[in-house]
Amino acid sequence: MAAGKGTRMNSDLPKVLHRLCGKPLIAHVLKTAFELRPDRVLVIVGHRREEVIKELRDRRVEWVVQEPQLGTGHAVQQAAAELDGFHGDVIVLSGDVPMLKSATLSRLQEQHEASGAAVTVLSAKAENPTAYGRIIRDSQGRFQRIVEEREATDEERKIHEINSGIYCFDSDSLFSALSMLKANNTKGEYYLTDVVGILNNGGKCVQAVEYAEFYEVQGINTQAELASMEATFARK
Repeated sequence: MAAGKGTRMNSDLPKVLHRLCGKPLIAHVLKTAFELRPDRVLVIVGHRREEVIKELRDRRVEWVVQEPQLGTGHAVQQAAAELDGFHGDVIVLSGDVPMLKSATLSRLQEQHEASGAAVTVLSAKAENPTAYGRIIRDSQGRFQRIVEEREATDEERKIHEINSGIYCFDSDSLFSALSMLKANNTKGEYYLTDVVGILNNGGKCVQAVEYAEFYEVQGINTQAELASMEATFARK
């Protein structure tokens, strides 16, 4: 997904085109994606999409336009229309998460397929989980739901296991749930986390696996975070 405005970057440049160690953020994400040898790679673009397409014109990707931008669930709905007839795994990545390792994604997909889950959520432990959705589990450690920071109770905010925003879906389950998605929120947007909820409430197998280090799934939202990530990248 690479359609967002990234307003907190305070820049005219689309967020995914800001550079980390000389390469656009999204170029790092695509490198990881291609290491999995997928059948297809779809890039969802929206805000200032001409610049993103121009920057990545030599990449072997397919373009999906999200216009207007009505949330992450709406973005994936646009891609689903291009995947009509496909049956298999759909891995959803964010264009502003440049440090994710292909080995982590391979492990995610292997666990997803072994379990027969409708969706497998990649999670991580964050020392400071502020602003991230939390993974809620029952007393046996089984996934229950994702709760967003703004909706979390004081107790839920103490949870350090966060939703990375990276998912491996069974395509049929994904497409079915996307058709039931509603914009039941103050922003009038369609959230991909609600797709996870629809599948879970429908009795499908939903799981969250803590396979990633936090730095791998950390998104870039500000210039300060970009500078910090540059230092982290250099150390890795």
